[in-house]
Amino acid sequence: MATQTSSAAQKHQHLPVDAAQVFIVIPAYNEAARLGPVLDALLPQYPNVVVVDDGSSDETAQVARQRGAVVLRHVINRGQGAALQTGITYSLRAGAEYIVTFDADGQHNPADLPAMLAPVAAGQCDVTLGSRFLGRAENMPLSRRLLLLAARVFTYLTSGVKLTDCHNGLRVLSRRAARCLNLRQDRMAHASEIYDQLRTAGLQYREIPVTISYNAETLRKGQSASSALNIAFHYLFGKVRQ
Repeated sequence: MATQTSSAAQKHQHLPVDAAQVFIVIPAYNEAARLGPVLDALLPQYPNVVVVDDGSSDETAQVARQRGAVVLRHVINRGQGAALQTGITYSLRAGAEYIVTFDADGQHNPADLPAMLAPVAAGQCDVTLGSRFLGRAENMPLSRRLLLLAARVFTYLTSGVKLTDCHNGLRVLSRRAARCLNLRQDRMAHASEIYDQLRTAGLQYREIPVTISYNAETLRKGQSASSALNIAFHYLFGKVRQ
């Protein structure tokens, strides 16, 4: 059963865990132009940042290496789900106690991480999921809001999981939770697959208010209505094949 934290809840001022136990997994595809500032904001506090370069044709890998992140590389572009699974598998083998999934495009705010980590570190839940609808969505157009509402309904109908924000890439997984996940959906359908696996494994999850910042460039790379239909098809097809 999910529990929700009010958007008025105070954020934790200090990191509630040893930063060395936290591994941040960033899937990245052609993000050389935006990845640098993301890493500059994360690495001073979180030494274990893992960038999975998902077959980029630009300098994504070089940007990550120059800043001191661990770089894993897919020879071809496999998709975000595959990149996340690669990063999660690596982090578990490296001894991570907490795994954060974090987007490469600058939409997420590192200041949200202490509040995301705290309930997992306290043993109150196995997973925390960021919610822009409990928190803030800066410059989000109405079309994107409606698309995310449709995703919320779709996730409830297909997985029985009730959330306010179903396609937020900011998550925290305990080591136990990460070991329960086995993402088979290579591309964006992994976002729905995760909820199936949370429910099946009996993992406790909680939504946490976060801030998502949109700009013209990130909106161009975001999901359109047609891509959302494609994601739904791949997810449902994957469920039939299982």
